[in-house]
Amino acid sequence: MPTTHTDVTTTEVEVATDAVALRRSVAAGAVGVFVHWFDWAAYAYLAGTVATVFFPDENSTTGLLAVFGVFAVSFGIRPIGAMVFGPLGDRIGRKRTLSLVIFMMSGATLTIGLLPGYAAIGVGAPVLLVILRLIQGFAAGGEFGSAASFLAESSPRRHRGFGVSWLEVGSLLGFLAGSCLYLLLSTGLDEAQLTSWGWRVPFLISAPLGVIGFIIRNKIEDTPEYRTLEANDAVPRTPVRELLRHHKRQLLQAAGLMAAMHVPFYAVLTYLVTYETDHLGHSAGSAALLSTAISLLGLVLVPVFGLLSDRVGRKPVFVGATAALLVAATPAFLLMRTGLAGTWTAGLLLGVILAAILGTYAVWSAEIFPTRTRQSGLSIAYNLTAALFAGTVPYLMTVLISATGSTLLPGPYLMVFAAGGLVAALSLKETKGSALLRPEDVADAPSAPPERH
Repeated sequence: MPTTHTDVTTTEVEVATDAVALRRSVAAGAVGVFVHWFDWAAYAYLAGTVATVFFPDENSTTGLLAVFGVFAVSFGIRPIGAMVFGPLGDRIGRKRTLSLVIFMMSGATLTIGLLPGYAAIGVGAPVLLVILRLIQGFAAGGEFGSAASFLAESSPRRHRGFGVSWLEVGSLLGFLAGSCLYLLLSTGLDEAQLTSWGWRVPFLISAPLGVIGFIIRNKIEDTPEYRTLEANDAVPRTPVRELLRHHKRQLLQAAGLMAAMHVPFYAVLTYLVTYETDHLGHSAGSAALLSTAISLLGLVLVPVFGLLSDRVGRKPVFVGATAALLVAATPAFLLMRTGLAGTWTAGLLLGVILAAILGTYAVWSAEIFPTRTRQSGLSIAYNLTAALFAGTVPYLMTVLISATGSTLLPGPYLMVFAAGGLVAALSLKETKGSALLRPEDVADAPSAPPERH
């Protein structure tokens, strides 16, 4: 019948529109995260070569420490970037900060790839390297908050968890791409070639990736929620002051969720490689292979858990994941002592738990903040917890094991942050399917935001 035909056609059009909107949102939101983690992996893996190129070669250890020092400084400046780009995104829009941060990150990365080394310009080389890494870190401080706010506000409401989960797929994919490119360069080039020009390749590749990301982000519209704030003259003038005055509880809750993500992420995907070689006696190749397997598992499972959170809720998935980590962390490191099979079983188990956390923490954090201060809250919570807990994981693990002589210490350390995340999660209400624009965002708004349902 005609009426039935019209209804079916309308439904199909709505579904198709949602799918197109979701693909655009994912592409715009995740591309910058991919570029950032691609650069992060390339710099980390090429640290030895970068030390040779940019620092005096009289003492290779000193040069390597200097490179890692530059690496740490770029992490340390991220909270400052968060304090700038978070409020900026709440004041001028998600689209503009998304475009600005990827432009800054990619421009700095390209310039690093073109820098002359210490042999050519002396002390100017490391000075310029530090400046460019500071620019990268400053811009990276605005990436997560901008991208998570944009993805949450642009994704169709019933698929919001799935849409935002692709933020972490982008990070895992960027990390894998960077490590794979390093593997190709290190096996295909000799040391002289790698030092003379090969190290530049990842940084130069980041440039066209950044241009593509900038074009994608520059063509998108800003989010329905932010456009509603603009239309009603409700854009906040001082979002950080507003955040700290009225939403300190949400800021602490988001920080708890994010700390429970940062520590397992760095423990499982970065420190575990060192742990296997230094304390379990496994080869570097075997350790790297397990890390790759865990990353690939995450690429598959993170969006699955995001989708699951759209079906059953953020709270059941995140609470289940942190409770599982609380119970399984120490037994997992005990299992690793039994041999290679035990190490793989434990590593993959931790990878599944991590994927569940990665699939839900960002969307839940985005949903607990009002639109007026969402980007500020996400940026500050994410980057402060990253600066305090993420980069310190390998160092603290090494110190704790050295001080106690117990190779089980990573288990209890993970348990502490799992417990913190669990407490934060239990203090939160379920937000699945909730409207992101709240009455306090827009007083007496003449119309509802054009959000897709």
